[in-house]
Amino acid sequence: MSSKLSVLLLSVCLLLGLAACSKKPEASDNQQQPQPPATALDNNANAPAATQPSANTPAPNPPTQMQSSTAPAEKPAPAPKPKIVPAGTVLRVRLNDAIGSKTAEAGQTFTASVMDPIVVDGRTLIPAGASVAGEVTNAKSAGRFKGGAELAITIRSVTVGGVPHTLSASTVSQTSTGKGKRSAALIGGGAGLGALIGGLAGGGKGAAIGALAGGGAGTAGAGMTGNREITLPAESAVSFKLTQSLHLD
Repeated sequence: MSSKLSVLLLSVCLLLGLAACSKKPEASDNQQQPQPPATALDNNANAPAATQPSANTPAPNPPTQMQSSTAPAEKPAPAPKPKIVPAGTVLRVRLNDAIGSKTAEAGQTFTASVMDPIVVDGRTLIPAGASVAGEVTNAKSAGRFKGGAELAITIRSVTVGGVPHTLSASTVSQTSTGKGKRSAALIGGGAGLGALIGGLAGGGKGAAIGALAGGGAGTAGAGMTGNREITLPAESAVSFKLTQSLHLD
């Protein structure tokens, strides 16, 4: 009887001990419950104060854009000088083909090339070899014109850098004076200058003719045949004077 009572008391003690152990974790859980989040006011209160610049701290540099705006503006490059060949300039050209009073007609065109470069203010505006286009302004054969033959030519344009430029120049004119005569009158149209030059018998190829004395208004070589025809051989040197300024810009 006493043993049963002892077992019963031991069981009761064990139950009480188990009950006490089960209550301790709850208490600890209650103690570890999370704290409510701090409010914005608490955060601001706990935030460190903004660092104030000291008196010895140098001021920051102004923005780069402001610095560049105050810089002096660069001077623009000077405009290039216009390319102008003044009136009165003499262009000496070499004919590519022969021109004759018997075969040529008024309005017929011809080609030539510049013999001497045209330099203005130290700049070569028209190089030697530049292509020239010309026109026959008058051509009369001795058989159709009583008293002799007539031949007059001028130049109309020059090509520089692949671009043709229209120009105004004097007219070179030559007239035979009579049958059997080996002389011809030469007139530089627009310049009012004239001269008498000796005819080159047969008008051989490559005839070279000098400029007029006192101005070079117009020069030409003439091959005077027995029937008074006028011929300017191929490669003849002929000079023309510009009557107006030539703008190459």
